[in-house]
Amino acid sequence: MRRLLIVVDMQKDFVDGALGTKEAQAIVPYVIRKIKEYEADGQEVVFTLDTHFDNYLDTMEGKKLPVVHCVKGTPGWELAGELKAFTGKKFEKHTFGSMELAAYVEKGSYDTVELVGLCTDICVISNAMVIKAAVPEMTIQVDGSCCAGVTPKSHENALNAMKMCHINIVDGNGSQDLG
Repeated sequence: MRRLLIVVDMQKDFVDGALGTKEAQAIVPYVIRKIKEYEADGQEVVFTLDTHFDNYLDTMEGKKLPVVHCVKGTPGWELAGELKAFTGKKFEKHTFGSMELAAYVEKGSYDTVELVGLCTDICVISNAMVIKAAVPEMTIQVDGSCCAGVTPKSHENALNAMKMCHINIVDGNGSQDLG
């Protein structure tokens, strides 16, 4: 069985930087454990990097969320803490979802794709839905215990929305129907 783990935006600015939260900090050990499990099983792990530039505040996102974050080349753009040690293909994305990532998944002949990371209610849900649209018959799951939203309530809302769109929501042990 060929599985792909997508680690979404586990960058310093989202964990303990400009947009960091205690919930984001709390999932780091679980995400690390999940990556190690995939690697030990010989499965592929890829990362997305929210990527902005000096003109961020002039963009649509910057006007709606006027907090400069994840500017390419800054410490906040890098993977957070211990996550920096992991290798794997990295997809730089300038918006919430990545069409490049969806195309990669579509060409990869995976049986299952699993997403973890930040933020459940923005980039995790966006990438899950873009992938679902690209490969509707693929099993897609999100480990809710390895995700955090902008708020706990928005995290739960995003998990429920994905569940309604036939994305499996699991917990760290792989059991169904978390959230």
